[in-house]
Amino acid sequence: MPVEIKPAQALTLLHDVAFGMVAGARGDDVPDFSMRQMAMLLTIYLEPPPHTVRGIARKLGVTKPVVTRGLDTMGKHELVARRRDEKDRRNVVIQRTVKGALFVEKLGDLIVAQARALPR
Repeated sequence: MPVEIKPAQALTLLHDVAFGMVAGARGDDVPDFSMRQMAMLLTIYLEPPPHTVRGIARKLGVTKPVVTRGLDTMGKHELVARRRDEKDRRNVVIQRTVKGALFVEKLGDLIVAQARALPR
């Protein structure tokens, strides 16, 4: 079901979601992700696997070290895990975690709540 919103509403939604994530992080173990890190995380959880460092770097148009740093941050929060590809040891496969799936689900809930609160 398509939802139509005006550009100002879209920006307000983005602001409110970002604010909700930052404000919600106080005292919790909620990561404060950059937009690039959020794009990586959502790619991992919303697009079908397998995901590799090389593939994510290519998709986002960044270097592998940039992806590695983002994954380091996500790994500290147990939102993703990494392992060597058994078929090609040069590749690093990015795996989803239960904690990461719950985080993404809560993020979806936050977005829905903030969208419902948008002024019409």
